[in-house]
Amino acid sequence: MNDELNVVPGWLPGVLHPAWEFLSAYPAALALTIALVGIAVGVVARLVLLHAVGRLVRPLPGDLAESMLQVVGNVGAFVIGYLALVAAIQVLGLPEKAETIITRLLVTVLILRLMRSGMRAAHIGLQVLAAVRNRYPMFEARTLPLFDLLANVLVIGIAAYALLMVWNIDPTAWLASAGVLGIAIGFAARETLANLFAGFFIIADTPYKVGDYIVFDTGERGEVTKVGMRSTRILTRDDVEVIMPNSAMANAKVVNESGGRWERFRIRLKIGVAYGSDVDEVVELLETIAFEHDTVVQDPKPRVRMRGFGDSSLDFELLCWVKQPALRGLVSHQLYMKIYKELNRAGIEIPFPQRDVWMRSGAGDVNEA
Repeated sequence: MNDELNVVPGWLPGVLHPAWEFLSAYPAALALTIALVGIAVGVVARLVLLHAVGRLVRPLPGDLAESMLQVVGNVGAFVIGYLALVAAIQVLGLPEKAETIITRLLVTVLILRLMRSGMRAAHIGLQVLAAVRNRYPMFEARTLPLFDLLANVLVIGIAAYALLMVWNIDPTAWLASAGVLGIAIGFAARETLANLFAGFFIIADTPYKVGDYIVFDTGERGEVTKVGMRSTRILTRDDVEVIMPNSAMANAKVVNESGGRWERFRIRLKIGVAYGSDVDEVVELLETIAFEHDTVVQDPKPRVRMRGFGDSSLDFELLCWVKQPALRGLVSHQLYMKIYKELNRAGIEIPFPQRDVWMRSGAGDVNEA
């Protein structure tokens, strides 16, 4: 090994040849020098990368630019620093077996650090793509968890394969064992896997998103607070959180009241007035009440429709929109209160069912009560 050290590397600048020849007589000093120089070069490379890449990522919104710079700069410094340590080990003159083990350990640590940085870079990259929705519409806040998980699986798979190659392990047997193990796990955790795959489909298909107001086929309703890989969380109007497995959500009928062209929700109020009332006055009064309400949306405009002739009333229906489905209960209450007061003030009677009772006496006479 010492004879090999006496040979000056061809890539080394001529001005450093005397230093190499001097240090080659002291392998420990040469190894330390290589390690220190490599670390210094890594620090300089990190600064250069931060400056060079900073111009490219500066337009990114929020903290994405800073996060991306940190990842790129750290990766450059890690690679150069670990390569310098590997080179330093090579010149120490250690036994071949020890040198091989130490080198593989250093490369293993480097791969693990790169895997972590790769997962971080993939996450930031997806956020960058989601920030430019006009160009990449498939990357949105609601689809990021799916792509983030797929990216992590890909990075971990590449890192695992690289580790097997570093330690000269044939991956064929491991893949076969993983296949058998995967089948066993699939049978043992089929419910969990069903929820996981259902979560994939929900995130990809996006039948609802966080903030939507949905109704289950069981009658429960609430606002979606989280769409996870295993379950979906709903916050009801009673401030109770309902956790539904994704497999149940995927197979159930779910009404998304925040879906459609907009998030607004239409409410229908049924009002009956006595026969003989001025129908034009009733329509005008109901429309005015809806127009003057602060929460009722004016586009589309509120409208009133006469629905038919009831047993004891003329049946009308007030149709208007509120900004969010969660507001329909409160707005309906307020409108009903206002309608009752205004109908009384206008002298328009609200009828109620009436029945005539006839009583038959013992003598056969019929009297009206």
